[in-house]
Amino acid sequence: MDRHAQAFVYEPLPARVLFGAGRRADVAAEVARLGCSRPLIVTTPEQRAWSDEIAAAFDPASTGRFTDAAMHTPWHVTVRALDAVERARADCVIAIGGGSAIGLSKAIVLQTDLPQIVLPTTYAGSEVTPIIGETRDGEKRTQRTRKVLPQVVIYDVELTMTLPPAMSAASSFNAIAHAVEALYAADGNPITSLMAEEGIASLAGALPEVMRAPSSIDARRIAQYGAWLCGTCLGAVSMGLHHKICHVLGGSFDLPHAHTHAVMISHIAAYNADAAPVAMQRIARALNAPDAWTGLYELARGLNVPLSLEALGMPEDGVDRAIELITQNAYLNPRQPDPRALRVMLARAWRGERPVRIESVKT
Repeated sequence: MDRHAQAFVYEPLPARVLFGAGRRADVAAEVARLGCSRPLIVTTPEQRAWSDEIAAAFDPASTGRFTDAAMHTPWHVTVRALDAVERARADCVIAIGGGSAIGLSKAIVLQTDLPQIVLPTTYAGSEVTPIIGETRDGEKRTQRTRKVLPQVVIYDVELTMTLPPAMSAASSFNAIAHAVEALYAADGNPITSLMAEEGIASLAGALPEVMRAPSSIDARRIAQYGAWLCGTCLGAVSMGLHHKICHVLGGSFDLPHAHTHAVMISHIAAYNADAAPVAMQRIARALNAPDAWTGLYELARGLNVPLSLEALGMPEDGVDRAIELITQNAYLNPRQPDPRALRVMLARAWRGERPVRIESVKT
């Protein structure tokens, strides 16, 4: 049946988006537009130079800095950042960076209700999702709340020009995973599906050129556009099994978040294939591939991102522990969790084998 004829609900998320080279120059005006004047600028240690540039647009006496954002948003880092908010008497947060800086900014906002402006430097897409994942006591927990949505997102392609090609590829798979899951989400709709397919196609088309010519501003701009689309569509629908698995693997084994997406998304597509045939057709079309899981795997292989969980540092005996955590709670997904089939899938992903459809595994 034509999906356009079906009933659906589409509720766009409120955010002001500025897109274009040099748009970071507008950050001071956007802070003023929010009625604020005392920002806390949040980055990782590697992004201090961008922090310096943005801070120069404000009065030093009324500008706070926190440059220790870390992967998986550990709670002890959030506690320190909240102390920085208090010391700076900050009335807004500006995050510059990828998932680590944006995740910390969301964590701050969750506790303080401060408005936030985000300037992404990677292609992960988390800046436009109402999702936050925080790590406490070795376990990463996620929640969905509009409280953590930025009021303003500034996409300045110049901020991505120094992102190393390898990290460009890995972070793009984070965004692609958002779009893949949006295409088979139970609460999906024609609008998010269009965004998802266009986002996947844009990233898949731009990334080989980003790898060949990292200084190509046109390729970087198209990749950034694709990342925005991918993040936006996930922000409007529910996450599926793939994101649950990646959060478990990241929080339990300290695996790099973007690289974990790159390893797992092709295997999850194969796992869900029979339960979501229309979504798989759209993914394959966006990738110009014979099927979704082959297209995703070949894209990762062509971009030289790691293909195995072993290469990311996960111990082989961690597979059983991961299955235990993954199956503790129900999660929206086209195919219901099958612990034995999931174990076969994770074992293949650990070894870096090609994704295959896995039938239910009998006792």
